[in-house]
Amino acid sequence: MGRFEVADKGTIFLDEIGELPLDLQSKLLRVLQEGEFERVGGTQTFKVNVRVIAATNRNLEQLSKTGQYRPDLYYRLNVFPIHLPTLRERDGDIPLLAQYFVRKFATNLGKKIDRIPERMITALQRYQWPGNIRELEHIIERAVILSEGPELEPIDWLSPASSQTSGNEKALTLEEMERQHITDILQQTNWRVSGEKGAAAILGLKPTTLEARMKKLGISRPS
Repeated sequence: MGRFEVADKGTIFLDEIGELPLDLQSKLLRVLQEGEFERVGGTQTFKVNVRVIAATNRNLEQLSKTGQYRPDLYYRLNVFPIHLPTLRERDGDIPLLAQYFVRKFATNLGKKIDRIPERMITALQRYQWPGNIRELEHIIERAVILSEGPELEPIDWLSPASSQTSGNEKALTLEEMERQHITDILQQTNWRVSGEKGAAAILGLKPTTLEARMKKLGISRPS
């Protein structure tokens, strides 16, 4: 039994729906339109009644206009869209998320950390978070690993000196800040993009997404 068959008369969550290859989009469209499918290698047709919730960080409307996504599937999925703002658009959530991740990782590591320095919360709220919540999660995990007492250890790049510019310095644009941060992470990982300890994992991005951002921002490994 596949996922749709198991989810009959229930709900199925399809994450990263924007990454679905074109050849599979037509099969998903049939399930959504007709409520029927065949098992892989089978000949019997099954009927299902499933509520579908799908998520993506890609602009499916734009992709459907350029032929990279089926317009009919996009409109079938776009019945009740819910837009989730990026983390930098809701900095009021950062203290709560930081506290949650601190408790989570401290428990996993057998540590007792019950305080987050105010200066670190301020730095977290000033940062632009190109990797959204996944990046915040990795940053907090790293801080918990480095912490030895009841207070969370601040991360070097989140220090007041690096999270704001002095009066004599020109403020960086969002693109410049993103380019600088991605470059810093790549240097930390010796320019390793993929893998458990690669830059993509630290930033909370897929390796292909990070490579696309590097190309757009003009980031390349020094020769």
